[in-house]
Amino acid sequence: MSSIVLFGPPGAGKGTQAARITQTTGLPQVSTGDMLRAAVKNGTKTGIEAKKYMDAGKLVPDSIIIDLIKDRVQDPDAVKGLMFDGFPRTIPQAEALSNIIEVTHVIAINVPDERIVERICGRYSCGSCGIVYHDTFNPTKQDGVCDECGSTDMKRRADDNEDTVLQRLSAYHEQTSPLADWYDGLGILRNVNGDKAIDEITKDILIALN
Repeated sequence: MSSIVLFGPPGAGKGTQAARITQTTGLPQVSTGDMLRAAVKNGTKTGIEAKKYMDAGKLVPDSIIIDLIKDRVQDPDAVKGLMFDGFPRTIPQAEALSNIIEVTHVIAINVPDERIVERICGRYSCGSCGIVYHDTFNPTKQDGVCDECGSTDMKRRADDNEDTVLQRLSAYHEQTSPLADWYDGLGILRNVNGDKAIDEITKDILIALN
């Protein structure tokens, strides 16, 4: 069993690329957020424990996340490995993961901070159908009107502002720089330029995986 770890700053396009990697490799995509929500919804032992922290507005401890992953690797679709999206975020998490499953490829999608700010702060979506737009890269054809459903209910997330994005980027760099160095020391880190067209990024990732 072998696995892929994909990481990058918020707004780097991890979700888009993760879906493409999954489609190409057949490895199921694993997001700790999705696993937490599923465990809570299903009322599993780990989910009940995690819910205590989530309801209190606290971070779920690494030990619970690791327990979720231990459960996940037992599922039939994980027999050939998994594709981790945004996990691990720290060296202790990476060390714990290495005791559960073999990570053979780590892909870091790198995007300059100023581009991340531009990407995130320009996002808005239709409140009716959920289609996501962007001031610069994907604006609506008619100002303030959804191309898909015609709604004028356009929304922006409250945390999609420059100050918040810069805080998130600072936290990301503080946590992830040591993690990248750790994986690089194992010889399995591959850096990919995420400031390119989506198809070009996918091509570079698939080359790195091969």
